[in-house]
Amino acid sequence: MSGFETDRRTPAGLPQTADRALQVLLAFDRARPEWGVTEVATEFGLHTSIAQRLLATLAHRGFLVQDTANRRYRIGPAALHLGRMWDQAGALDILVRPLLAELAEATGHSALLALPDSAHMRCVVVAEGADGRLRDYPLTNELYPAHAGATSKSFYAFLPDEQRSRIFTDRPLARFTDRTVTDLAELEAQFAEVRANGWAYTVGEYDLGVATLAVPVFLRDEPYGSLSVGWLSEQYRHDPTEWVELLREVSSRVSLRLTRPIPRRPRRGRL
Repeated sequence: MSGFETDRRTPAGLPQTADRALQVLLAFDRARPEWGVTEVATEFGLHTSIAQRLLATLAHRGFLVQDTANRRYRIGPAALHLGRMWDQAGALDILVRPLLAELAEATGHSALLALPDSAHMRCVVVAEGADGRLRDYPLTNELYPAHAGATSKSFYAFLPDEQRSRIFTDRPLARFTDRTVTDLAELEAQFAEVRANGWAYTVGEYDLGVATLAVPVFLRDEPYGSLSVGWLSEQYRHDPTEWVELLREVSSRVSLRLTRPIPRRPRRGRL
């Protein structure tokens, strides 16, 4: 485990029972999608009766559901509700935009965070550089096809082969410019190169005349999205490798910001 669930000490002044329940909830992930009462008790050093009450309480509020066949617990629908509220509240924008703004200032070009949306990547946060917008309208919510452009390739290259195959097999690949790759074998070769390098760079594959440098963003060692910088290739001539380490560093900071709690400010004494 890492991030929010790493430190199991309850800070002074916070209710331990509530903190324990949240720690148990955060223990559910892809590696451990279901837990039993005995496993929770062992993992967190709790008496089985306490572990049972914690799990039952989380299930009562919909954060967990119990499989009646084996009496094990999985994530429940209340988590979906909070996920939707996270999107609607703009919390991701608040956490990530300052980092993208630093990247846009350092490069002079638009920086964006994109997340997967079926067979596309959706731009969810963008910060414009000194050169202004890449298009005549904001890029937020812009969709980038999975097979065209570095923004997409830097993410889909790191998906497990089976997941990537489900996305691309038997799906027609549209051609947007004369540089768009529509042959699946050639595309897989490019994905392999992206994985080897750890970054992607394309010119004019989706938007004619736009160059893009992108790196993946990982959460808990799994691909979460992509971080990219784009510019007009005819106006600006760059060696993309000069910004690779910068993008990687910002990508790591994005990952930390999304997986670790913000430190609490120390309480001030009363005057």
